[in-house]
Amino acid sequence: MSRRNWLVLSLMLIIGVGILGYSLRNSNIHLLLQDVSAINWGWMLIALGCICLYLGLEAVVVKIFMNDRHDGFTWKDALRLPLIEQLFNGITPFSTGGQPAQLVAMIQSGVDGGLASSVLLMKFVVFQAMIVVNFLISLLIGFHFIAEKLHALSLLVVFGFLIHLAVIVGLLMVMYWYRFTKRLMNLVIKPAALFMKAKRYERMKIVLNEKVDTFYQESLRMKKDYKKLAKVCIVTIFQLFFYYAIPYFIMLALGIHHINFVMVLSLHVLIFMIISVFPIPGGAGGAEYSFSVLFASFIHSNTKLVLAMILWRLLTYYFGMFAGIVAVFVKPDKVKR
Repeated sequence: MSRRNWLVLSLMLIIGVGILGYSLRNSNIHLLLQDVSAINWGWMLIALGCICLYLGLEAVVVKIFMNDRHDGFTWKDALRLPLIEQLFNGITPFSTGGQPAQLVAMIQSGVDGGLASSVLLMKFVVFQAMIVVNFLISLLIGFHFIAEKLHALSLLVVFGFLIHLAVIVGLLMVMYWYRFTKRLMNLVIKPAALFMKAKRYERMKIVLNEKVDTFYQESLRMKKDYKKLAKVCIVTIFQLFFYYAIPYFIMLALGIHHINFVMVLSLHVLIFMIISVFPIPGGAGGAEYSFSVLFASFIHSNTKLVLAMILWRLLTYYFGMFAGIVAVFVKPDKVKR
C-alpha cells in the first residue's frame, strides 16, 4: 500500500468515528451499554459467518475461472483477491480501486496480466448481472416501503440501479455488437480530448480499446462454456444472499424478533444501491443514514437502532478492510505457467 492509501484509510477511520459520535448524540449511553451486554453472540457469529461466506464464495468464483487456465493457482491466492478488493473498494470513490488492486494481486501470483484482466472482467460482469437480478426482485418487494419512507432515497435507489444497468448493457453490447460498440465508445470519449493532454488522451484511448478487445475475446470463450458460466452465476447468487442476510441476524442478536426475512433482504439490496451512488469511499454517511431510515420501522428503540447500524457497518465495511490489510502483507504463491 502506498502512503496515499494509508492516509485515505486513516481518514476513513476518522470519518467513521465522527459518524459514530454523531449517531450517538441523542442516545442514552447507559441503555446502549445494556443493549451491548444483552447481545446474543450466537446470532452475531452467524452474521459474521455470512460476511465470511460472502468473501469466501468470491474466492470460489476466482477458482472456477482459474482452474483450467493455471496449474497451481492456490486457494490462498484466490482468497487474497476479495479481501484486497474490499480494502481498495473501501478507500476509493465509487469503489473504483478494487479492480486494479486485484489485477496487481494476480500478477504478483504469477498470472499473466492479460489473462488476469479477462478473469476479473468476467467476474465483474457476472457480479453486476446478479446485482441487477436481485434488485429487480427486491424492487417488487420493498420499493413501495422505501418510497413511503423517504422520496429522496427512492430516487437514489433508481439512480444506482440505472448505473448498474448501464454497465451491464454496455458489456452485453461488447459481447454481441463488438464493432459497433467499439466505434461508439471511441466516439463518446472524443470530447475528453478537449480537456486532456494529447498523450494522456491517446493513452486512455489505447487502454480502453485494449480492455474492450480483452473482454470480447473472453466473452467468446465463455459463450462456449455455458456450464462454467452457470456455475459462477449460482455461486454469485449465494454470495450476495449471505451478504444481504447480515442485517437480519444482527436484529435477531439484539432481541428483535417477528421480522420479515424477505423484506429485510430486499431493503438491504436497496441500501446497496444507495451506497453505490455516494462518491465518498465506502458510501460514508449515506450508508449509515439509509440503514437508520429504512430499518427504523423494525427497530423501535433508538439505542438498538444505532447499535444495529454500528454492528452492520463493522461487518460489511470495516471487517473487509482490515482483512484486506492482512491480505496485502500475505506473500502470494506463484503459479506454474
